Amino acid sequence: MSTLWPACSISQPSLDAVYRLTLMGKDEAMDGVTAEWALHVGKAELAVELPRRWAHSQGVADRAAGLGRVLGEDAELLVAAAALHDVGYASRLAVTGFHPLDGARFLRDEHGADERLVRLVANHSFALLEAEERGLREVLEAEFPLLEDSLLVDALVYCDMTTTPDGGPTTAQERVAEILGRYGVDSVVGRFIRRASPEIFNAVERVEAALAGQPR
Repeated sequence: MSTLWPACSISQPSLDAVYRLTLMGKDEAMDGVTAEWALHVGKAELAVELPRRWAHSQGVADRAAGLGRVLGEDAELLVAAAALHDVGYASRLAVTGFHPLDGARFLRDEHGADERLVRLVANHSFALLEAEERGLREVLEAEFPLLEDSLLVDALVYCDMTTTPDGGPTTAQERVAEILGRYGVDSVVGRFIRRASPEIFNAVERVEAALAGQPR
């Protein structure tokens, strides 16, 4: 079986993730959303300017690929959203300085990306709560309503919040503590993550329960 990435330098974990999706038959997703396309776009925007952010994004994508047996036909959509969830950190895209909104607008306006993908990126990891801290909640809700598919939304939270800044595995509790330490408890991000942490932990637990209920 040939690799999906002949011209893209991606870490081995991400290659393994996409290979697992291919074995599951997830070669193409809705409206042309593919993990291959998403990783190419993410790499182009982040790999040189923000290599650590790109390492995290690849780790989140790899984590997402491991949820294929829970997500079914949405497995590749989740991997694509995972690969692109932090694309809004790229300096050329940082119009508002709020990366979920900036990233979603970029995907919508420059790439005409799948609506569900864009909405996942816009709302990843309880972004509405951070948007509220920044006075942007109404803007985010109006442009990119939260998806009604709670398992898909939870799955992206799980992948993001159980992956370290360098792309390795961690627990949600350790990830929240790391974010607070990096940004400070009284920063905008610190205030947001303290508000969001109970919801984050609950989402992770729901996904873990879904995984536990699936045959291996």
